[in-house]
Amino acid sequence: MGDTAIRHIALLGFEKRFVPSQHYVYMFLVKWQDLSEKVVYRRFTEIYEFHKTLKEMFPIEAGDINPESRVIPHLPAPRWFDGQRAAESRQGALSEYLHTLLALPTKISRCPHLLNFFKVRPDDLKLPTDSQAKKPETYLMPKDGRGNAADITGPLILQTYRAIATYEKSSPSEMAVTAGDVVDVVEKSESGWWFCQTKARRGWVPASFLEPLDSPDEAEDPEPNYAGEPYIAIKGYTAVEDDEVSLSEGDAIEVIHKLLDGWWVVRKEDATGYFPSMYLQKAGQAPAQAPRPGRGRGAPPRRSTIRNAQSIHQRARKRLSQDAYRRNSVRFLQQRGRQSPQPDRAPGGRGQAGRTGRAPDPGLPPEASPQTPPRAKPQPAVPPRPSADLILHRCSESTKRKLAPAI
Repeated sequence: MGDTAIRHIALLGFEKRFVPSQHYVYMFLVKWQDLSEKVVYRRFTEIYEFHKTLKEMFPIEAGDINPESRVIPHLPAPRWFDGQRAAESRQGALSEYLHTLLALPTKISRCPHLLNFFKVRPDDLKLPTDSQAKKPETYLMPKDGRGNAADITGPLILQTYRAIATYEKSSPSEMAVTAGDVVDVVEKSESGWWFCQTKARRGWVPASFLEPLDSPDEAEDPEPNYAGEPYIAIKGYTAVEDDEVSLSEGDAIEVIHKLLDGWWVVRKEDATGYFPSMYLQKAGQAPAQAPRPGRGRGAPPRRSTIRNAQSIHQRARKRLSQDAYRRNSVRFLQQRGRQSPQPDRAPGGRGQAGRTGRAPDPGLPPEASPQTPPRAKPQPAVPPRPSADLILHRCSESTKRKLAPAI
């Protein structure tokens, strides 16, 4: 690789693996000078052996001759038994070690020993799925990369899905799947594009082409929120199916159901329908650039448009019909209208019972009558000011001298 150097190394987390026996490997994102980025996996025992060799290569910088000359950072030695707690607890020290190491003079930070250690190995390219009995458990570091063991997000066990039909990719970032393919879902985006991986491939796949292996129901789909969230359409869309809604750029709507396949149910006045979530932006946020046609990925296909879909589940995933969405939405709007407080009327307006000719209900007390406002609590009476003679009679001699001219 010649003059190639490492720009940055980020510790992503660690994996708990069970083949050939239970062990832990750390995941590193290595960013090289040629702008390439590679993910490598290393055991802590390997890292510590690398550290020992580095100290032998640079004894002065390791402090072997003079401890005050040491610049190579310290690294805790591995324990006799490295369990999950140990793997978690050393992540902070390991991140700090790599950060300090790359900041050393180039004779250390660019030495062949360091560069070769973080090069991609054949084992780094093979995902550890040789044994289907128990899959690896992935534990991710916090986004700031400097948290402690209490901040670990794991375990992140990737969910396994099955393709219900064949999908041909339309961009380099997507991944083609064939009906029956089993994939692991790494990320579920609100746009309806899910990042998936197999043993040899990775890429974005429409969520509508995938179904969970264990159950036909998607447990992560939230419940409808008929109160609605205000959104703005950042790109126009013309409805293709009967249950979709057409919007123009800039239209204000309310989202009442966010579905993971990227097609949300929106409400515009009394009408409801499906709309691509990637063309929506929450109201009040800074304007975002609308997706441009021909660049990147467009709206994912809907499941209703997939031909020859073959599910392994006898019962398909149940979803509300648009009639049910409309009925529930109209019912909520009517209920909200009844519960909204009436605006205050000015004195003498038509809201007063005496001006409308409508008498209060005799069966209700005056304060509960719908035409009579609640009575205000009586204010305590202000006592009269005592007379001047009474003030002079009860106050002290010094006060009498001060008040005498005023009285």
